[in-house]
Amino acid sequence: MDLATVWFLAIAVLWTGYFILEGFDFGVGMLLPVLGRRDVDRRVMINAIGPVWDGNEVWVITAGGAMFAAFPAWYATAFSGFYLPLLLILLALIVRGVAFEYRGKGDTDRWRAWWDRAIFWGSAVPAFLWGLVFANIVRGMPVDADEILRAGLLSLLNPYALLGGLTTLSLFVLHGALFLTLKTGQPVRARARTAALRAAVVAVPAGAVFLVWTQLAHGKAWTWPVVAAAAAALVAGVLLALRGSEGRSFACTAAAIGLASVTLFGSLFPAVLPSTLDPAYDLTVANASSAPYTLTVMSWVAVVFLPVVLGYQAWSYWVFRKRVTREQIEPVPAYGGGGGQGSGPASAAE
Repeated sequence: MDLATVWFLAIAVLWTGYFILEGFDFGVGMLLPVLGRRDVDRRVMINAIGPVWDGNEVWVITAGGAMFAAFPAWYATAFSGFYLPLLLILLALIVRGVAFEYRGKGDTDRWRAWWDRAIFWGSAVPAFLWGLVFANIVRGMPVDADEILRAGLLSLLNPYALLGGLTTLSLFVLHGALFLTLKTGQPVRARARTAALRAAVVAVPAGAVFLVWTQLAHGKAWTWPVVAAAAAALVAGVLLALRGSEGRSFACTAAAIGLASVTLFGSLFPAVLPSTLDPAYDLTVANASSAPYTLTVMSWVAVVFLPVVLGYQAWSYWVFRKRVTREQIEPVPAYGGGGGQGSGPASAAE
């Protein structure tokens, strides 16, 4: 296996980690106006992801950086061709991050309501658009001989890509709801369980149709078992949620997202961006990669620093593993003096 293939696999792992970890973050953000009937419950939800949401976003930064360094042609063509949806994703993530930090800096319901809307849309927009972008990458785009992607916005809004967006949106809502059942106390925990079962009504059929469509149109022979395993994990997650097995149901939806990502990247390989104009114009692992020296240097850097990053993130999840309850939320949210929102253990999210 050459280094270009190794880095394709590494990038696939980075994106998979991002979808699994940031997926439940997005789900919690989208559920904020649904489950948080009172401000104290919304604060419970935000504090549940408060210690980890910004660390989860490191995965997408690393994935984008790895694409830029290992496959510059792939990075340049994809990021220029998908400029508008990626710009919207970036703006949404910025607004979402600002909302987490500024929500607790004012002491009025109107102030918090505006930032709650920002968290909702800052979660919903990327959740949908990531599915749309990756579905279009797997489907193929009109890449010409000069490695220029000649496509307008309307060409991105095809039925397969829209289904991909609906799949990621609904799957992240389900994943986020199950995370809340695992990480919060009552009454948010009970409401999250109900929301998970309702989200499954959309996520299960949408995910099943999207995976089968992907397999029939673009898949390889070896990805059939992966598709079957992803579908089984998704259904198992819902059944376990019905039984109240919170940890295992969350693990199953994480596995379903991971296996769905394997299906997408497996369907791509050895291409990284297929051309719908002519297969000869496909960007592949071989013709889109950097020089061997660059890949070698990157590999040594990854060997040294990747275990450190993974270890730190695992440690942070372990430290903040306990449930967040109403009793842990200070009763008087205020900006400034004692008893304010900014003085709790997860104040970074507030």
